[in-house]
Amino acid sequence: MKIKASSANEPAWIESSIRSRLPGELKVLDEIAHNIWWCWNYEATELFANIDRELWNKTEGNPVLFLQRLSSSHLEAITQDKSLMSMINNVYSKFKAYMQEPKRTDVPSIAYFSMEYGLVNILKIYSGGLGVLAGDYIKEASDINVDLTAIGFLYRYGYFTQSLSMEGQQVANYEPQRFDQLPIEQVLDENRKPMILEVPYNNFVVYAHVWSVNIGRIKLYLLDTDIDINSEWDRYITHQLYGGDNENRLKQEYLLGIGGILLLNRLGIKKDVYHCNEGHAALINAQRLANYIQNDGLNFNEALEIVKSSALYTCHTPVPAGHDYFEEPVFSKYMSHFPEKLGISWQELMDMGRANPGSNEKFSMSVFALNTCQEANGVSYLHGEVSKKMFSPVWKGYFPSELHVGYVTNGVHMPTWAASEWRKFYEKHFGDNFYKDQSNSSIWEEIYQVDDEEIWNIRTTLKNRLVQYIRESFKDSWLKNQGDPSKVVSILEKINPNALLIGFGRRFATYKRAHLLFTDLDRLSAIVNNPEYPVQFIYTGKAHPADGGGQGLIKQIVEISRRPEFLGKIIFLENYDMRLAKRLISGVDIWLNTPTRPLEASGTSGEKAEMNGVLNFSVLDGWWYEGYREGAGWALTEKRTYDNQGFQDQLDAATIYSMLENEIIPLYYERNDKKYSPEWVQYIKNSIAQIAPHYTTKRMFDDYINLFYSKLANRSKLLKANNFAVAKELAEWKEEVASNWDAVEVVSVNYDKDLINEGVEVGDIINASLVIDKHDMQGNLGAEIVKLFIDPLTNKEIIEVYPMTLDKTENSKMYFSIELKASEPGRFKYGMRIFPCNKNIPHRMDFAYVKWINP
Repeated sequence: MKIKASSANEPAWIESSIRSRLPGELKVLDEIAHNIWWCWNYEATELFANIDRELWNKTEGNPVLFLQRLSSSHLEAITQDKSLMSMINNVYSKFKAYMQEPKRTDVPSIAYFSMEYGLVNILKIYSGGLGVLAGDYIKEASDINVDLTAIGFLYRYGYFTQSLSMEGQQVANYEPQRFDQLPIEQVLDENRKPMILEVPYNNFVVYAHVWSVNIGRIKLYLLDTDIDINSEWDRYITHQLYGGDNENRLKQEYLLGIGGILLLNRLGIKKDVYHCNEGHAALINAQRLANYIQNDGLNFNEALEIVKSSALYTCHTPVPAGHDYFEEPVFSKYMSHFPEKLGISWQELMDMGRANPGSNEKFSMSVFALNTCQEANGVSYLHGEVSKKMFSPVWKGYFPSELHVGYVTNGVHMPTWAASEWRKFYEKHFGDNFYKDQSNSSIWEEIYQVDDEEIWNIRTTLKNRLVQYIRESFKDSWLKNQGDPSKVVSILEKINPNALLIGFGRRFATYKRAHLLFTDLDRLSAIVNNPEYPVQFIYTGKAHPADGGGQGLIKQIVEISRRPEFLGKIIFLENYDMRLAKRLISGVDIWLNTPTRPLEASGTSGEKAEMNGVLNFSVLDGWWYEGYREGAGWALTEKRTYDNQGFQDQLDAATIYSMLENEIIPLYYERNDKKYSPEWVQYIKNSIAQIAPHYTTKRMFDDYINLFYSKLANRSKLLKANNFAVAKELAEWKEEVASNWDAVEVVSVNYDKDLINEGVEVGDIINASLVIDKHDMQGNLGAEIVKLFIDPLTNKEIIEVYPMTLDKTENSKMYFSIELKASEPGRFKYGMRIFPCNKNIPHRMDFAYVKWINP
């Protein structure tokens, strides 16, 4: 037998991570690293950078990984460095003082549910604005010391990392997160083993590990299904944010809603208010209903009163297509076991997610949220108005302007998004109490007393830092995807911190109109190639992997940026994340935003820019519709000239060019003998004094407390008192009204027909009366006149409502009358309607029974 020259099998490895062991006096660093508090406190980030700046940059500002990578000798050296140890102790003392403040008791406690949270760039559980808003909101909850618990997912791959091909095509890369290198902690059970939450789906169980993120004083709990005990399909549930097909989306929303409530039950956490951040979390109310029915012995209608009274739904989407809908067979696959839990039929459950009950519509998570939450809101004034129209089919019989849907305009967490230079500036000029009183505009007005040159110098520092960041961070990737090294060198050389820098960073959806600037390339070339007044544009953003249109826009901009006349003048930065965003919104001079109105629900990137003395140039949409002040930024009108979107785009593009050429660029370059523009600084001062204080999460959170949380908590307490007495009475009343509603009879309707036929003049009195027979229906009815007319100035539909007086009641009959004075000329429509009355319903949409009277 011939002997083989070699024989070997494949290597077998046991993976092990070896970390640095922190000396006792440095254990506090690990405590700080495992609380996201460090990311919005510049003393903490400066501390880590001072320990080892190069390693801090290599770890992308991740303190957990940073501490793991420090060598034993380096750690020992730190303990011997008195200056560093003093800095460590000072930061830790500030952290402990912050953490030890007692929770507020003057505001309700909140459970908050969201599919994504943008807290810091290293924790990839966010994709864009919705997540960053949620992250900012939780940070603010910590700063104002509200009792809040948040629920979300720990995604294995999160949202994608973006790179560009040689052709400028977006490439989506999904990179797994190493949980042991993140500022998170695994939740343990009573036996000190990893907690496993069992979430019963229909005919099978999904198991989830639970992780916690310390966000200052707040706990965020994250569910993770990527564990061995689950099937391959169920492990995938928390693999990707917004990944997979529609069925996987339903599995995710089931886990967030039903699993989220089961997790709170397991942890023994109960809150006053339950807040759904978007319709993704709507199924929390399905499980809450089941809990009250199973644990408290309530029937479905009684449980619904309790659940609604403590639930808020915040919508971030301005178009119906952006909401989640599920075909009945798919929804049945995962929810067919719930009707039995709730004591209702399958048809009744499906109808709770349909604007038209009894139809074959898909199940809408947003409609289900509206039907199970007492309150609902949009995220800006305009979006609130859009939402009323969008949701009006749910409450037939009422006009959009009458709906209870409110709004709270989004804000940003100022300590997170203001560069440290601005933070120190605010602390110096605005005083120690500034952070606790951010909504006080009189404090911000102190900026008018500051020397112009100090403000200009901060702006210059941040512009130089942005340019340096671009040169250091993007050189390697550009060499890979540009092809020609000489072009890369040319770009790096041409990036000019002394130029007027204009930034555009956001999700690349077609309605954002990133292409608008490139409508007239000859005119654009003239703007960016003026040697006396240099202007440069910096673009960044991701398109959803399934959005071909958005990806096409990126490719178009990249191709234009590589043309000789635009090289180094139009720049596209890949992989837009929170780290790049903070550099960009603090380092450019102008933040450009060009959405198709009214498709920008709120937008917050411009608000972040505000905190850094960056001026906004935007369409009057979203938050800028409310925020714009003359002399503090620039606005494109909200009015449409053309129905044809292509023509409107051309007009808006021409307006942008004109405003740049005739207003913005001359203002920026109107320099004095000190080489800065006093007029530009005045714009910055106006912007900070008049706009910034109104768009922080401090103001935003105060609005939620005052408009929604307190109202919900108080009513919920009323309904729960005395073994749910009021809730039971209310449910019984609604059942009784519903069963007798069709039997309510209009006995007579009288009004001044002759006067109306002959023609009413201003000052005339129109008399009307109505007699209703309730028959067996208990309780009272209300009656009212509705006047509808078209405002000739705005062409908008105007609704005015005039209550009728109940003159008397005889047995089951109710007699109403009204004297209506004609106060203005015009063409009007009048209608009469009746509705059930009860002092314990929060608004008409809570029990939207309406009967319009045929005259």
